[in-house]
Amino acid sequence: MVERNPEPSLVSYTHVMYALHGLAAAIGIFGSATIIGQFVFGLPSIVAVIMNYARRSEARGTWLESHFSWQLATFWYAVLWGLIVIGISVILMVVAIGFLTLPIGIILIGLWITYRVLRGWLALKDGRPVP
Repeated sequence: MVERNPEPSLVSYTHVMYALHGLAAAIGIFGSATIIGQFVFGLPSIVAVIMNYARRSEARGTWLESHFSWQLATFWYAVLWGLIVIGISVILMVVAIGFLTLPIGIILIGLWITYRVLRGWLALKDGRPVP
């Protein structure tokens, strides 16, 4: 497969999506919400996901395709892991350990989200695809 160079406007567009995801994470860190709560339910991330789906086809065949996939995977895996942590923790609350597993799980997912946004955005800044 021959990889074509993306349009500069699409690179800028991808920066905006990372900025929106980063804003959602920052609101979760510095606000009263959690990182995962803001990342999954916050308006900035929801707008970024819509933007991603809207122009994903334009990124196909370029090194930006990996960034579009990376961002969507980060969002949807955050949803999945959040539901798993909440589901298991609610069940475990019967024996009290769930009150510990819930905040630990939410914190770990928040750290993972922050890592993924930073790693992806730094790769984009360097003009590299993400794995």
